[in-house]
Amino acid sequence: MQLTAKPSLNNALLISVCTPEFRGEEAVESLAELARLVTTLGFKVVGTQSQNQSSTNRVNVLGLGKLAEIAQLTGNKGVIEAQEDEDELDYDLDITSVPSDNLPLACADIVVFDCDLSPSQLRNVENQLGVEVYDRTGVIIEIFSRHARTKTAKLQVEIARLNYVAPRLRETSTGDREHQMGKGAGETTLELNRRNVRDQLAELRRQLVSVQEEMRGRRTQRSENFCVALVGYTNAGKSSMMRAITGSDVEGENKLFATLDTTVRALFPITHPRILVSDTVGFIKKLPHDLVASFHSTLAEAHDASLLLYVVDASDPSFRKQLDVVHEVLEEVGVEDSKKLLILNKSDQLSAEQQAELMIEFPEAMLTSARDPKDIAKLHKYIVGISEEGMLQEEIVIPYTANGIVGEIRNSMSVTKEEYEFDHIKLTVRTSEIGLARLKKKMLDL
Repeated sequence: MQLTAKPSLNNALLISVCTPEFRGEEAVESLAELARLVTTLGFKVVGTQSQNQSSTNRVNVLGLGKLAEIAQLTGNKGVIEAQEDEDELDYDLDITSVPSDNLPLACADIVVFDCDLSPSQLRNVENQLGVEVYDRTGVIIEIFSRHARTKTAKLQVEIARLNYVAPRLRETSTGDREHQMGKGAGETTLELNRRNVRDQLAELRRQLVSVQEEMRGRRTQRSENFCVALVGYTNAGKSSMMRAITGSDVEGENKLFATLDTTVRALFPITHPRILVSDTVGFIKKLPHDLVASFHSTLAEAHDASLLLYVVDASDPSFRKQLDVVHEVLEEVGVEDSKKLLILNKSDQLSAEQQAELMIEFPEAMLTSARDPKDIAKLHKYIVGISEEGMLQEEIVIPYTANGIVGEIRNSMSVTKEEYEFDHIKLTVRTSEIGLARLKKKMLDL
């Protein structure tokens, strides 16, 4: 295709490499998702290119003919070199001999591949094209780096970023024989950079362990509360749903990975005992393994939850495949046996016929819109009902001399009956097993 946009900074050309295992509709959907990722970074997508290959393991990823075509779209800034690899012999095309006025308008200054590139592939393609080249993992890590807000998320993302950067430092610095003076004398710049990265990773992991201990402590304190975790694909509407059912000001944007930090709020209207709701990081196809590993502590909220709400964008035709991704990631972090409810969100964007078809396909799901108060009230009622299924009911006798106990019970438990006697008050309460055990222990200490 011809690029028609005027030259400007951060115009991105997207490249899809189709293989026997990755082609057709799957490749089209993945490229569309990559466009949304790139747009989230602030780049402007000015065109796409694709090529069929037996694999993505070629030295230059693409054939030289396709590279030459792409080079025209990026200003012929690199050097296309004839090479032979195990997959294919490409013809030698000397694009430097083509008159510049016969070239299409060259406006892309960034090329983004919808696959992962090895450090050597990345270097080779950048040399051939003469422009900055990203792969899919690099784009996702960059988005995570920009959107992380809390200390925990920043540490987790930086660890993943350095793991990604380390081998690329090694490749791009090959051949550097400059030596450093003073501390580290005798080391090449490459060796010094690699050691610095190792030192940074060690320090970041040390800090992350400390922060994770704090997070575990907070989760332990919340263990007697019924906890709900919102999980799902990125941009499925989890933050909007969080805001609707908790009455909070949780940020929600129509962007991929707008939420990276786990937020915990109480269900609203407030219940007794309180029900806590957490919003977790969204998932995506081909989520880099390092990011999944780094966010294990964040996803622990889902692991410890009493109820998982699988939020999907029901207006997105590909939501079924997205749901498969959610299942895979949660299985990887050990979330398998928790009670689940599928939330078919954004139902206001569906016709009545589409809604009816979805309910036939997913009879156990709940069709909702975060914008509809009636749907939110229905979901609130469902959550409260599930929380009460695991509650115990018991009669507690409290002497009038036990100051403060009654108020604490009212704040943390559901009081279904009250009887006032001569020297005591008798309360029938419903609460969790942990909450009841804690109350009985406190009564014994009176």
